[in-house]
Amino acid sequence: MWRQQLASKALRYGTAGAAGVAGYGAYSYYQRPRGGAVVYADPLETPTPPGMRPHAFWTPPRREEMLNDLKGLQRDGSDTKTAQEREFDVLVIGGGATGAGCTLDAATRGLRVAMVERDDFASGTSSKSTKLVHGGVRYLQKAIMGLDYEQWKMVREALHERKTFLRIAPYLSNELPILLPVYTWWQLPYFWVGCKMYDLLAGKQGISSSYALGRGKTLENFPMLRAESLVGSMVYFDGQHNDARMNAALAVTAAAHGAVVANHVEVTSLLKERDGAGVERVRGAMVRDNESGEEWAVRARGVVNATGPFADAVLQMDEPGMAEIVAPSSGVHLVLPSYFSPKNMGMLDPATTDGRVVFFLPWEGGVVAGTTDTQCSVEADPKPSEKEIEWILAEIRRFLSPDVKIRRGDVLAAWSGIRPLVRDPRAANTKDLVRNHMIHVSDSGLLTIAGGKWTTYREMAKETVDRAVAEFGLRPLRACQTEHVRLIGSHAWSDTMFIKLVQNFGVDLEVARHLAHNYGDRAWAVCALADRTAQLQALGQRIHPLYPFLDAEVRYAVQYEYALSAVDVIARRLRLAFLDAQAAREALPRVIDIMADELRWPAERRLREERKALEFLTTMGLPDTPAAEEPPARAGVVSLPTTRCLNFVDPASYYRRGQFSAEEIGAILSAFAEFDEHGDGHIEARDIQPLFSAIKVPEPEGGFAPFLDAAHIKHADPASSVEFEQIFDVLGEIKEATNARGRKPSEELKLNQIPTHRSGGGV
Repeated sequence: MWRQQLASKALRYGTAGAAGVAGYGAYSYYQRPRGGAVVYADPLETPTPPGMRPHAFWTPPRREEMLNDLKGLQRDGSDTKTAQEREFDVLVIGGGATGAGCTLDAATRGLRVAMVERDDFASGTSSKSTKLVHGGVRYLQKAIMGLDYEQWKMVREALHERKTFLRIAPYLSNELPILLPVYTWWQLPYFWVGCKMYDLLAGKQGISSSYALGRGKTLENFPMLRAESLVGSMVYFDGQHNDARMNAALAVTAAAHGAVVANHVEVTSLLKERDGAGVERVRGAMVRDNESGEEWAVRARGVVNATGPFADAVLQMDEPGMAEIVAPSSGVHLVLPSYFSPKNMGMLDPATTDGRVVFFLPWEGGVVAGTTDTQCSVEADPKPSEKEIEWILAEIRRFLSPDVKIRRGDVLAAWSGIRPLVRDPRAANTKDLVRNHMIHVSDSGLLTIAGGKWTTYREMAKETVDRAVAEFGLRPLRACQTEHVRLIGSHAWSDTMFIKLVQNFGVDLEVARHLAHNYGDRAWAVCALADRTAQLQALGQRIHPLYPFLDAEVRYAVQYEYALSAVDVIARRLRLAFLDAQAAREALPRVIDIMADELRWPAERRLREERKALEFLTTMGLPDTPAAEEPPARAGVVSLPTTRCLNFVDPASYYRRGQFSAEEIGAILSAFAEFDEHGDGHIEARDIQPLFSAIKVPEPEGGFAPFLDAAHIKHADPASSVEFEQIFDVLGEIKEATNARGRKPSEELKLNQIPTHRSGGGV
């Protein structure tokens, strides 16, 4: 009782006031630096009321038109531009969050800007984040305890950007309550003070206020939580978003504001010219279209290197032999089925075994858990190690109820993102890591922006373009506008728009919510596209039965979002690979069929796309070895007349929501029935060994006894009664152990090699 009273007092006396949200104007007026008035109108603005179907949609330029512009031609391919018109003000290398943010910022200032990306928008770190838009409650704690003003300032800036983020992309981002469980009574006032400081620091840019819960209300809100010794909890609010779709929206919005954006275009070298003082300056780059192999020069007054973990590769194009500035750190995340967490509340474990925090967050119909922080090498698609996966699972099991068993087979997807922590090459001690982000300008004028996190991408872009204007002698038409520029899909969106989609198109409710949440007002275009390509029934055709992704979304991704490969679609437009790697594999043939129809792929390209996509899915947790249709008989496989096989050790069969298929369960039931003499669902303990021998269960290291003990089976008494459920649990645990043993890496994982306070707030 006293614990509940303590929680209620904390709630009654500490609730902070809510802050108002400033309105957004559709049109704004600015002054040229030289005095002439310029009217700046949002090209995506629509008179359509929120929630209603817009009368017309802005259509992005085709990729061929973008490439013509990048080549210095008119968009129709004619060669009529002057030398001045061929040159861009800024060339941005990198199409992640920072690169796309810089491109949008420069375009809305009236600069002529181009962005090229070797792979796809958000193909690296920007699609592999924790999906949070946050100030960093852990970093506020460190700022207070260490009297660290720089860390305090970093959190304050991030909280300001959090509010801006939620305002300019309301359909892609949302507030999320996050629960902090408390198991020691004195921690409740400690956490209460910390959360209230977090609210206070946000000031007018705050979102919902934190509050305390007693033990009963905590379990009511998060019933999966471990109840033993629970005192209560604090609930605070942060933002959440769909990172890769946010990145694509930034790129397409930049195109709407006049930028040239091209994915799958790689920089092969930098162009340099001597200025009036005889100093070599970077004035563009040689690029290659990775679709056609064509190469050409792109000239610009300045070049911005926004390539994240790959920043050193571009820096060394400029200055071969330059010391590396990126200290890459790997962050692994898992996705679990939605039933492990409440739909609208996440959780943070502030006390892991290595001192880090673990997030446990509902996201897009799944649950994201993570993250680790380990030193790594830079590579395009890193694979999460088995040790990192097992560490996260072990930490999760510590704070969930013993009744909630999280098995390795429950992991639907797992990915590793590389955080580009950076060293300042001009600092006295180049080994020290920069806490947030860093802007570096080389002697030849190459401007590099590195570090930071998703939440502060816009502020990073603003600082970068401000520096580019000064360094490159640019004359923008106006100051930074991105704090008020809404992203594509936001203008006619409302949080009840999904109802209109159901009423107008007849899609089911889950699909309608998904479309509104991922496309905003462009959901109308997705549905209209489906309406044009098939009968009304096709509107409800999903590419996988378990997920609300429609075939029309694949067509939309190709036609409106510059998707050029199957991986672009399944990973970064539809997010299926991040939610369920096995489901993405099963949907792959349908996705390739649709893309082949849209892009006129020959048979050879279709096969190449399938191979590349399967290779990518192995970096998302899919087993390397596909399951055979007819696996050969071997130790560990049951072959009974009632089924084809019962597979204990094939990794691909292990990757499923249930540990055993319906066919395999039938085989176990059939074998159990042979020993169930009375037909009452029981056998005797003496029958266990013959049963396991009959179905060829592989004996684990240490024998069967530990598994039987865990299932509370009195195997020492031959006549004791054993239920089918107990046998089934034992078989499941044996399969878990067998597969886990086969996945163990040879090297031990060294966690937390990067100091937590240096990680810049994560990705």
